Order: sequence, then structure tokens, then C-alpha cells
Amino acid sequence: MSELPRGWEMAALGDVCSQPAQRIPDDDEEFIYIDIASVDRTLKTVSEPQQLKGAGAPSRARKMVNTGDVIVSMTRPNLNAVALIHEQHNNCIASTGFDILKPVEVEPRWIFAAVRSAQFVEAMCEKVQGALYPAVSSADIRKYQIQVPPRSEQTRIAQKLDELLAQVDTLKARIDAIPSLLKCFRHSVLAAAVSGRLTAASRERIDSATPEQPPLVFFEREQSTAPLNWRWEKLITLAALESGHTPRKSIPAYWDNGDVPWISLQDIRAADGTVIYETKHMPTMLGIDNSSARLLPKGTVCFSRDISVGFVTIMGRSMATTQHFANWVCRDALLPKYLMFAFMAARNHLLRSGQGSTVKTIYMPALKELRLLLPPIEEQTEIVRRVEQLFAFADQLEAKVASAKTRIDHLTQSILAKAFRGELVPQDPNDEPASVLLERIKAQRAAAPKAKRGRKASV
Repeated sequence: MSELPRGWEMAALGDVCSQPAQRIPDDDEEFIYIDIASVDRTLKTVSEPQQLKGAGAPSRARKMVNTGDVIVSMTRPNLNAVALIHEQHNNCIASTGFDILKPVEVEPRWIFAAVRSAQFVEAMCEKVQGALYPAVSSADIRKYQIQVPPRSEQTRIAQKLDELLAQVDTLKARIDAIPSLLKCFRHSVLAAAVSGRLTAASRERIDSATPEQPPLVFFEREQSTAPLNWRWEKLITLAALESGHTPRKSIPAYWDNGDVPWISLQDIRAADGTVIYETKHMPTMLGIDNSSARLLPKGTVCFSRDISVGFVTIMGRSMATTQHFANWVCRDALLPKYLMFAFMAARNHLLRSGQGSTVKTIYMPALKELRLLLPPIEEQTEIVRRVEQLFAFADQLEAKVASAKTRIDHLTQSILAKAFRGELVPQDPNDEPASVLLERIKAQRAAAPKAKRGRKASV
């Protein structure tokens, strides 16, 4: 521990925080219950407490909390489920899974800052006992040593922390909103690409197709007006439709030491919208030959027609697939990547058109009726190039967002560390030293009655 700023002292949390009162709610009493799930671990706030009646309350609903208390979850301390109790949760009842820190003449926000620090989390993780239900004890928490500035300085630091951490929260909220914006951006790119708007400037007139019109439809009546030189075609005339199959798992010779890439539902979820080269499971060629599966050529577009309807990928080499997929082997007039983008753009429409209430399925007869809005092959090539370029831009921005989120998370801890070093606000030599404060707290606690347990009338 480095040298403390002038007027500061070290103390255990238990030296500056008293114990909470406990009681059993009356059977007909209605009360607000704060359990571990009620704490938003990101915002460090009580977000969704429950309203219960005493008769149906869990046995853990015992600890009284008041404004200014700091609650610390004793289970899974690595998750740092901590919160400062505000006025709206005064006189609520919390789970016995929390240690309730009731600051005595110490700024509650200073205690709150201490228990949300990386140093506190690390110290508690070292005290964890139990593998299935990792937890620390209240004694472990209360033995943790914190820096104690003079009382007036605590308030100044807490006010500065409120200001700075509010700015960090604003940054977090803005950063957290970007992934959904990028999702909308990618959807807009696909919609513009397969409607003809992305390449409209290269044609003689602006097209009438709208971004809401899917490029793949089941019925002729659903076809929109085609852009200039585009046409509606049955997909089955542009690509051969192949199914897949699963070799029998009970026959070891079909799977042991297999080397045939075989796309499963797990694979297609991971590879959605990309080219797939490797698969988790690999049967043998003997297994493929003795099933209804077949080895399909590189460039085959693999579309999930049930369970995970709408997921799509392109085979990066010769592969087989499970029976859950419709596989399209494109002919010369259709680029595999253009077809993949068309499936992605039409995903919601195709999902709505599937049959079944719990598990959606698009059956083979319906797939054979699919109609595709088809541009000339040269325009398909340009569309694919532009979509990949714009998607690459979105991917780069996404990587920068992920990096920024990491830096912002570190920023909170950097600000807290600065506060604990006494570098966040100027010191005032006229402040009462923390040593005097701690002596007063010690005397006050010695004279205070013990916290009571038991029942209490409804509040």
C-alpha cells in the first residue's frame, strides 16, 4: 500500500459500517423485496425488485435496508452485484444473500465506490469458498481495508465521482447503442442491394422497388415491379435444389476419424452470412455414401429451412449437410453470394411464411416455388462487391466499438483508483483528520444497541 494522503487513515469496512436489522415479514404484509437478480450489475443499481406478500415470501427475505445503505452480494463476488440504496427503496427488505453495509458517519457514496472497485472484487474472489455455489462471508467483506479520507473530503470526492461516472455512463449508453445501429445499417445495405437501389445510378432510371419488398417471394402475386433489366425468375430454374442427411450416429465406421465437412445447425448459426470452411462434426465418406446425404460442390448456398429458419452460408469447399437445410447449387446466371444476400434480405418474410407455431419449417414444395428478383450477372458482381465493401466498413466500426467499450470499462476503474489516491479533488488542510472521525465512530458504535431481529408490524 502506497503512502496515504495527509489526514487519511486505513480502516476495515466493518469498523465504519454497522449491521442491519432483520425481521420476518407478517403473512398479510406487502413489501418490496430486493434479491440478487434485482441488481443491475452493469449500472450498479437496484432495477427490478419484487413486490411480495409475507405469506409467500422466501425464507431469505429478512434484512432491512434504508437510504444510504450499500448492499453487496456474497455469492459470486466476481460479478460484483453491488448497489447504493436510494430513497425509493428505503425500508425495503433484502435477501440474506447480501451483506448490508450501513455507513456510520462515513459518506455512503465513498463506501459504494470502495466495493465497486477492481481491488475489492479481486480481494473477495480470493476468499471464495464452494465450487457449485461460490460465495464469501459477511466477515470476509467487513475485514476488507479501505482508505478513509476526512469526512468533508469524502463528500467532495463523492460529488466529483458522481459527475465523472455519470459522464462515463452516458458514453457507455451511446456506445451500447451502436451495435443495433450497425445491424440496421447492414439490413439497409441488403435491402438497397437486392431492390436495385444500391446500383441505381448505373442504370437509365431510378427503380420503383422499395427496401421493404423482399427479393425472394413464394407467389407471383407478391412480385414487385422489377428494376430496369432485372427480372423475376423461379429460383429452381437458376439453381439446383439439393437436400442433406445425417449418417447414422450408431455406426462408428460412419463417423470415426471422418474427414468430410458436414454442416450442422450449430455450424450454420456460427457462419451465418459468411463462407464456411470448417465444421464441428465430420463423417466418413462411407457414412455419406450410405445415407441420403451427398457431397456438394464449393459455392453451394446452404439455407436453413427449419428450426433455425433463415440462417444461410456458402460452402467454401466441397461439403455435405444435415437434412435441416435446402442447398442451392447455382448455375451460370446466379452468383452464390448474391443469392446469400437475397436470402438474408428476405429472412423476415421467409420466416413469416414458414409453417408451424413452435418450430417454423419451410417445406421442399414451397422452396421449389420461390421466385428471385434477378439482376444481370454483371450487376450482381457489382452488388456483391459493394455489399462486401460496406459490410467490411461495418465490421471495422464494430471492432472499434468493442475496443472503445473495453477502454470505457477501464475508465471507471481508473477514475476510482484516482479517487482512492486522493488525486481527484484538492485537499483542504482545515478538514478534520480521518483519525478523529474513526475514534468518534468507535465510541458511537460502542454505545449503540445491537441490531434486533424478529417480526415487525406492516409498514
